[in-house]
Amino acid sequence: MVAANTEPDQKADSAGGRLTVSRSGDIATITIDHAGKRNALTAAMWAQFAPVLAELADDPGVTVLVVRGAGADFSAGADIGDLDAILTGESDGGVMTEAEDALAAFPKPTIAAIDGHCVGGGWELAGACDLRICSDRSTFGVTPSRLGIVYPRSGIERLVAIAGPAVAKHLLFSGELVSPQTAAAWGLVTKVLPAEGFWDAVGAFASLIVSRSQFSIRATKEIVDAVAAGGDGVAEAVARWLATPSGDRAIGVAAFLGKRPPEFTWGSGTP
Repeated sequence: MVAANTEPDQKADSAGGRLTVSRSGDIATITIDHAGKRNALTAAMWAQFAPVLAELADDPGVTVLVVRGAGADFSAGADIGDLDAILTGESDGGVMTEAEDALAAFPKPTIAAIDGHCVGGGWELAGACDLRICSDRSTFGVTPSRLGIVYPRSGIERLVAIAGPAVAKHLLFSGELVSPQTAAAWGLVTKVLPAEGFWDAVGAFASLIVSRSQFSIRATKEIVDAVAAGGDGVAEAVARWLATPSGDRAIGVAAFLGKRPPEFTWGSGTP
């Protein structure tokens, strides 16, 4: 179970809600917690993502990051009562975009563990993660057309990259809520798991990622992101990682030939 039995080691409190960071071994979990509002995020909560993520990125004890909501929901998105403050800033999405960009730039593998509502800005955060796993009682929606606002450019770009322009337009135009099965068919999530035992399954999957070569995963993450972004960054990323020393290949080959689980060492004790 992801960080379920671990006391929070960091709290970022804001009026009416907070982010909580907890740890279970090499797995860190950011929990969005706003009781009574389906974990809707205030401006202060959005603003806490960047500093919290920066600290976790520099922590050598963190290998995988899970993002989830407290209780029965992931997040209903931006707290409507705080919308003016949320959308104020240098970018068109204000602190929402700043949080999304910080999560997308996090150098280690990230998993959005989605139970219940994942709507609006909640989807924006989930979409910024590398992987999205949901329970079979989840609900998805991107709802600016219900509010008369323009969804942040970064969120639209990421939604189009994940699901394609037709699905992005369907969600943005209609504002309708869709089932986890539809979300999976449209590519919004990679796994739909039973609600019963969901958190244990998420923890097992995160632990599986921890057990793999972090050299391979970190290189692959950067290269895939460069491919998705287009431009000249792909060749540079490939060249840099090919020049990065790692003993993981020798460890992996020896373990395969010896028919035993590998114990990779790259990244141990470093951010």
